[in-house]
Amino acid sequence: MQIGIDTTRATESKLVFVLDSDEITPAALAFMLQDHYETHELSDVEQLLAQGAQGRPDLILLGLPVVHTHGMVVLDILTGSNPQAKIILVADAFDDCLAQPCLQAGASGLLVKPLAVESVRRKVDRILGRRTVVTIPVMAV
Repeated sequence: MQIGIDTTRATESKLVFVLDSDEITPAALAFMLQDHYETHELSDVEQLLAQGAQGRPDLILLGLPVVHTHGMVVLDILTGSNPQAKIILVADAFDDCLAQPCLQAGASGLLVKPLAVESVRRKVDRILGRRTVVTIPVMAV
């Protein structure tokens, strides 16, 4: 075992779907989470539903532009087809007009751009109920 490596993360498999209307945000989020989660970048709701039929996600990172395009009904569709999945919204701004209504409708959290690796991982870990490992530096003797 290596110092600072959380072996429970290596053996535990959590499935995360990332859906947004642009190509950059899903790629960035998948990159930030790939060391700790099995991530899949999806381009539209239909692809998410088809992919979800093959493997149930534990978490869906949903860009608010998708909700702006499809309406709040997209939350009902996603939770209906993946009832065990948590949903974290990804917004361009904290004051997006759909952020609070989506949170009240059952979304588990909100990530606001610009996205930082540590804050994304911390939020995802918390929503998925994972414990955070604190690495203690080893002093040279």
